[in-house]
Amino acid sequence: MLEVKTLDKPDERRDFPRGHLEAVHMTGLDFAVATFEPGWRWSESVAPIAGTDSCMVHHNGYIVQGRLRIRMDDGAESEVGPGDVFVCSPGHDAWVVGDEQVVAYDFAGQMAQEYAKAD
Repeated sequence: MLEVKTLDKPDERRDFPRGHLEAVHMTGLDFAVATFEPGWRWSESVAPIAGTDSCMVHHNGYIVQGRLRIRMDDGAESEVGPGDVFVCSPGHDAWVVGDEQVVAYDFAGQMAQEYAKAD
C-alpha cells in the first residue's frame, strides 16, 4: 500500500475562535496542523465546542512556530516551543504564550478525529 495526501488540500478544516485545524485522514494515520492565534486558550476557544471542562484528546505533537503552555488537570505544567516534540494525555488546558501565532503538528493522536468537533 502507498498513500499520499497534501496539506494543500486537507480532508477537512475546523475553525474555532482564534484558530483552526486542518487534517488529512489516511490508513493508520490522522495528521493535523493546528494554528492558534495570540490570545487563544483551549478553555475559552474550544471548550464550548467540545462540551468538556478540559481537553480530553491525546496529543502526539511537534511545535513548528510559537510557544504553547500546557497545564494538566493534576496541576503539572510545561511550555513547548519550536522544535519541541511532546505527548500530552487527555485532561489539560493550553494557551498561546506571547504575541506569536502557534503552529503545531499532531501525529496519529485523536486530534484529527475529535478535536473541536461538537458531539
